Amino acid sequence: MAVGSMTCIQIGLALSVPLFGEIGPVGTVWLRLSWAGLILLVAVRPRPWRFRRRILLAAIALGMVTAGVTMLFMEAIARMPLGTATALEFLGPLGVAVARGRGRRRLLWPGLAAAGVLVLTHPWQGGGSPLGVAFALGAAACWAGYILLTQAVGDEVAGLEGLAVSIPVAALVATPFAGSDIGSALTPHLLLAGLGLALLLPLIPFALEMNALRRLTTAAFGTLMCLEPALALLAGLALLGQVPQLWALAGVALVVAAGLGAERAGARPDGTPIRIEPERAGVPVTCD
Repeated sequence: MAVGSMTCIQIGLALSVPLFGEIGPVGTVWLRLSWAGLILLVAVRPRPWRFRRRILLAAIALGMVTAGVTMLFMEAIARMPLGTATALEFLGPLGVAVARGRGRRRLLWPGLAAAGVLVLTHPWQGGGSPLGVAFALGAAACWAGYILLTQAVGDEVAGLEGLAVSIPVAALVATPFAGSDIGSALTPHLLLAGLGLALLLPLIPFALEMNALRRLTTAAFGTLMCLEPALALLAGLALLGQVPQLWALAGVALVVAAGLGAERAGARPDGTPIRIEPERAGVPVTCD
């Protein structure tokens, strides 16, 4: 599920880029989130009033950071290659792993990741877009919050009820940023494209991630996520014609290595009890 989620995300991101010229990066995000929220509301019919107050607030917060990570990242890939932006965004889960880790060895990983970021952006040559880097780092911070909140909501709410609350919230948060003229720019073709992209990102991958986080430790999930910058390079090459330079490959390798090391030091303890409340979510639970 984790690998399938990452694959869908990178394909969806690459296929979103051609829409930037018609409705812009944030407009593309709004279109995807709106379709995904509508599908979830109809298919899942969430009953948030049955959630405990703390979990409801976590689901709302999850929607807000979901909007943040998607909007900021789309702005980043509008200004830099997909693989570079993904590697920078990966610093978010890296930070979570380092914060949760134990021992002195965990302090090695931020330095290794910082070296990777320097190689990716090569500021000594004036390379990289400063605004693109800022957007990618903002997305990294939102992604860190997304991981923590997804785990909290997924552990307490069965099925896709949590996602059916967070995604409509994300669409509402993105609406003011999408621009007042997006309605006139939308065409039947764009609406259909938005529906397909909503399935690739966020509907299918976010559902897969929420279920994967119920079954995997943080170390296992984080180790798999270290593949994402490499998948982003492949998607950029195959779908956007973005041929990575050798320094970009080296930078991604350093960030991936830092992520692998940090996640192994910052694991969720095995045997962590998962508290799912079907009577509050209204969805039957199947135990494997």
